[in-house]
Parts: sequence; structure tokens; C-alpha cells
Amino acid sequence: MDASSRPRSLTRSDASLATSAVRREPGATIPPGIHCAEDYEAAAASYLDAATYAHVAGGAAHDVTVEANRRAFATWALWPRVLRDVTAGHTRVQLGAQVLAHPILLGPVAFQRAFHPEAELATARAAAVGDSVMVLSTLSSVSLEAVAQVPGATRWFQLYVQPQREVTADLVARAVAAGYRAVVVTLDAPVQAASHRALRAGYAAPPASAAANLASYPSPAATAPRGCGILGDAMRHAPTWDDVRSLVRDSPLPVWTKGVAHPDDARRLADLGVAGLIVSNHGGRGLDGAPATLTMLSHVRRALPKPFPVLLDGGIRRGSDVFTALALGADAVLVGRLQAYALAVAGALGVAHMVRLLREELEVCMALTGCPDPSAIDADALLARDDATSPFTPRPRP
Repeated sequence: MDASSRPRSLTRSDASLATSAVRREPGATIPPGIHCAEDYEAAAASYLDAATYAHVAGGAAHDVTVEANRRAFATWALWPRVLRDVTAGHTRVQLGAQVLAHPILLGPVAFQRAFHPEAELATARAAAVGDSVMVLSTLSSVSLEAVAQVPGATRWFQLYVQPQREVTADLVARAVAAGYRAVVVTLDAPVQAASHRALRAGYAAPPASAAANLASYPSPAATAPRGCGILGDAMRHAPTWDDVRSLVRDSPLPVWTKGVAHPDDARRLADLGVAGLIVSNHGGRGLDGAPATLTMLSHVRRALPKPFPVLLDGGIRRGSDVFTALALGADAVLVGRLQAYALAVAGALGVAHMVRLLREELEVCMALTGCPDPSAIDADALLARDDATSPFTPRPRP
């Protein structure tokens, strides 16, 4: 397709963003060659040192799950429809009591100063401009209070349960006081295997002091190992069912749980009263060899009543990925790596531009499949690919 025949929405200039509320760095600009959201991944290699890029791109151990997350989207094709009236369409979604302009959230990404000097402050400005939700990591380079001073953005706080449970409670209280709209407690990463790719590139993790939200708390007291180093020592501080029960009971904010992969866990968490679930494998940074999030999504979705909100992260690079996730049962998605890449390339402007591109790519998919709004996107808009027999075969109903 030549440039003259492309839909106008994909070829318009960046002037609207250049004059928006994003405070651009001197000389900051969208570099040539960024034509789609996915282009930020390749472009970031020129802006990050090799070790940091390897850390962002890699996952746990051998990257088996990182690759599975991406491959899963390639197993589905979008099924075009014609003569559907979508002229009154929109991308709005409702998550609990919150109505969002579109289903693309900025997932929690730790230590963002490694990617850009303005770190999470830049991402917060991008979220405001892009009508997105920013989910701020516990391990942010900037304090949750400082990020809350950025006007306009809807913010959720991602919570790692701390060894000292009183610190966990204080983090939630700080998020409430700072105006965050939800707490997202991560359950699936009490321990993480090192990325072989990052280690080979010479990556060294930031010092613990880089976590601004934890800087004022004392370090946990050392305790004697109770058995095998990981099973008996590291896992003693892992979150428990009682932790989730207490958070739901005591938090004034809706409590979401992130890292859910099994339908039995999903049902039990819903019974505890969590506001929603995020199907996630920590971007492939948790258990290497775990299934792709898109594969797990259908199992979790079937285990829960339809009104119960289910989100997905892992492997999102294109608007068609967002569409596929919605068709298989997600109410919205979170973007992690792509956010880091865009931040490294062009700061707040890059992240806002990336969100806009994903949203436009999603709208193209909706228009050409005859889906006027996200609620109309379902499994009937997909076909399962079977390259071994024919280009497409009718998909089994999830």
C-alpha cells in the first residue's frame, strides 16, 4: 500500500502532540522511521546501552515465555466483515466504576530513570495526554507522591507485598492519600530467575536505593534460612491468601490482582472480593516456560462471570494484539516493554505517541471487522491460523 492510499488517521502529522501538554525535552522529537507502535522496539536499541536494552527485551532464564507471549498472537487472524455501520463507534471501556477512553493501560515498569532522565514523571504526562491509565510500580525511580503532582493522569498503584507487612499497609495509605484510583498487587514474582540474555550483555540491576517509594523504610532484618535457599528463605516473604484478604478488607481503593494464570486461582480471588484480575506472567520474567498470557486468558475468562473485569498483559506490540486480546475475553490490556522503548526514544512525547498509534491501529481493526465498540469484539471476529493445512481454519470457540 502506498502512502496516498493509507487511511488518513495513520498518516497525520504529530503536530497535535507537539503542541499538547507534554513538556518536551530540548530537541526531543519522534525520530524518522516510527510508522507504527511496534517500531519503537527496534528504535530503542539506538537510545539504550546494549545491557539495558537486553534487560528490557529479555525475561527470565532462556526467554521461553517471552517468545511464547509474542507467538500466541500470531496463532489468530482477524476476520473482516463488510457493510457494517460503525460511524457511531468508540473505544470506551468500563473497568469497575471507572470509564476509560480506550482499553490501553500503561503497565507498571520499574526504575524508569534507566530509560529517560524524567523517568515516571514523563510517563505520567504521556498518560494524561493519551487518555490512558498509568500503573505506577512500587519500584519507581520517582516517589508516588511526586508522580501524583502531574496533572490530568489517572493513576493506579502497583504494590509488591513487602517483608514488613506494616510497610505494605503504609504504601497503600500513601497511595490513597496521593489520589491513586486503585491498588494492583502483584502475586506472581516473589522470586525471579535472572535473564541469561541480560547477564551475557553485562547488565547489573539498579541498587535498592533507586526505589524511591521504599527509601524511607528500614531494610528488613536478616533472618536465618529455614531450609532450601529459595523455598525456605526467599519464599517466606511471598504474598499469601491472607495478605490479599487483608488488602481487600482494609483498602479504601479497589484491589486488583496481577499475575493470575490458573482458573482455580482466579475463582478464589474473585470470591475474596478483588475488583478485577490481570492475566500475566510478568512479561516472561517469572516462571520461564509458563504459557503465554493469551493462552491463559481464555481459561481464566471462562472461570468467571462475564461482568467480572479481566485484563491482560504480555506481548502487546500492535493494535491487532489489543483487538485479539479483547476478542478472547480481556476487557483491556497493559503495555510494558513497548512503554519502556517509547520512553527511551522520545520521553513523554514518545509514550503518548505510542499509545495513540496503538489506539489508531485498534480502531482500524474495529472498523474493518465491523465492531463499533469494544463490547462488540468477541471470538466471532477471529479465525485460528493453521499454517500446516490452510491459511485459516474456523477457530474453536474459547
